[in-house]
Amino acid sequence: MSRRQADGRRPEPASAAELEAGAAAFARATGLFEALIGDLADRKADAMMAFDLEVMISERGREVMLELLQGHMDLRSICEPQHSEVTDADGIAHRRIEKNHERQLNSVFGTLRIRRIAYRALGAANLHPLDAELNLPTGRTSHGLRRLAAYEATRGSFADAVAAIERACGVRVGKLVIEQAAMRAATDIDRFYRGTPPTPVAAGVPLALSFDAKGIVMLPKDLREDTRRNAEAKQAAGGPAMKTRLAAGEKLGRKRMAVLGAVWDSPTAPRNTDDVIADPDTGPDAHPERADGPKACNKWLTASVADTGADVISAAFDQAEDRDPDHQRDWIVLVDGAEAQIAQIQAEAIVRGVDIHIVCDLIHVLEYLWKAAWCFHDKAGPDIEAFVARHARTILAGNSEQTVADLRRAAKTVALTDDKLATVGKTCTYLENKRHWLRYDIALAAGWPIATGIIEGACRHLVKDRLDITGARWSLAGAEAVLKLRALITNNDVDAYWTFHLRAEHQRIHQARYEHQHGLAA
Repeated sequence: MSRRQADGRRPEPASAAELEAGAAAFARATGLFEALIGDLADRKADAMMAFDLEVMISERGREVMLELLQGHMDLRSICEPQHSEVTDADGIAHRRIEKNHERQLNSVFGTLRIRRIAYRALGAANLHPLDAELNLPTGRTSHGLRRLAAYEATRGSFADAVAAIERACGVRVGKLVIEQAAMRAATDIDRFYRGTPPTPVAAGVPLALSFDAKGIVMLPKDLREDTRRNAEAKQAAGGPAMKTRLAAGEKLGRKRMAVLGAVWDSPTAPRNTDDVIADPDTGPDAHPERADGPKACNKWLTASVADTGADVISAAFDQAEDRDPDHQRDWIVLVDGAEAQIAQIQAEAIVRGVDIHIVCDLIHVLEYLWKAAWCFHDKAGPDIEAFVARHARTILAGNSEQTVADLRRAAKTVALTDDKLATVGKTCTYLENKRHWLRYDIALAAGWPIATGIIEGACRHLVKDRLDITGARWSLAGAEAVLKLRALITNNDVDAYWTFHLRAEHQRIHQARYEHQHGLAA
């Protein structure tokens, strides 16, 4: 007889037989616990140091927890109700009943043996209703161990994850199990975010988006097709041009680009040029109280090494539209200046009918100005900072065309080498091509962000700190799983996601196999 009722009513009090079965199921756990208490109370324990006591309780406590969980599984097996038949999703009635079908499950406490009734039918896979009631996973790794393995897989190498789990649980798992656990754990992340409402925000707060890309070293079979062909052609031609290092601009063709997107609410913080860069002619004392820039809130990250850049941009726009479905807020898109990426962003905005304000990252602009400054001044000279500051302030005031004219005029009046002339020319071309997106005067007055620090930080945290560790070469599925899990953790959505994932697992593994009966609905 079942100890739980399928209709959701409060269960009846346990019978004497069930109480007796429960006592028997937990007898070993009770014995181990009482033995541990006895040893701690014994006078011999008085000679133990605190560290030794911690080790003893930790190791033997895990044995108790394993037996507690095993005892509960045994009790569920003893009390499992028996039906005359169970019908699967294809309408096939399973009438042959076999008891005590055993399966093993590796949990965070150790290995469990679970016995349950199998309902069989000729030509059809066995049905195990108790598996559905317990929401047991496919394979031998429990959901609890899978969650721990997936979390550790995002923190360090798979070998480090193996060691961390063994330290924490006393359970030994293989590196392949860790990688498979991460991939399985990440299965529902995209679906989770499509159905998760955003955090409410005050009306009128601007919405910020930003995108970037970072390369991940992949196994040859998982490179993008054009990268793989180029790498094979280079290898066929004899490999790299030089033996000891790569030539300028040369690539080994080992990486696949991961694309990252960020969406956040950006309360306005109006500023002016003096708040960003002090006037080099008057010094910082002339403007001692600088206004702070806007602070990001409700930040959300997404990333993929499997999808295209357009796919990631579309996912970020989905998140933005969830926050502003009627397009009532200002949408600011911060970019590093990559033309292809900007074209994809503009195409997505047109499809959705939303007006966007593209702003090029100020730091990228400053890097170009520094390269130009080194053409006119010594790299450590006293005038170089003032040169950069003056031109940067001109650009911040919305006059990038003036900076271009000044640089071209200076290049004509100073004897520069061909290389330096080319560098100044590249800076001017960059500023000319991006002039529409360098209206920092408008952005500062409106209180918008003007730098891509959030997405740059995400590239370091999501990709470089884990997927770019020394010696790592990734499968596409493994890299995608770890990347998405790291974004999920950064978004502080792990607990909510895991509840969603377990429901999805129950639907996928169990409910889909049965007709609606026997209380199998989640």
